[in-house]
Amino acid sequence: MPTTKHTAGAFDIRNIIGGLIGLYGVILTLMGIFGDKELDKTGGVNANLWAGLAMIVFGVAFVTWARLRPVVVPEHPEGDGSAAGDQREAG
Repeated sequence: MPTTKHTAGAFDIRNIIGGLIGLYGVILTLMGIFGDKELDKTGGVNANLWAGLAMIVFGVAFVTWARLRPVVVPEHPEGDGSAAGDQREAG
């Protein structure tokens, strides 16, 4: 009988971290493009733009990592016999 692999999918923490950091990166990038750049405070560098782009790259890397190496959830986790499923099988 072939076994199917179940993955964590959207509940993988790497997807959540990548999505949030990517979202913050998009917001910072938009602020760097359309907001007040305040280049005199950062030494002539648009800090929001560069930090936002770096966060987008980091978020994409996390989501790509989760897609390429998914967490496999075991079909029947091993227990100590106290779980309801173990008692049902015994009776």
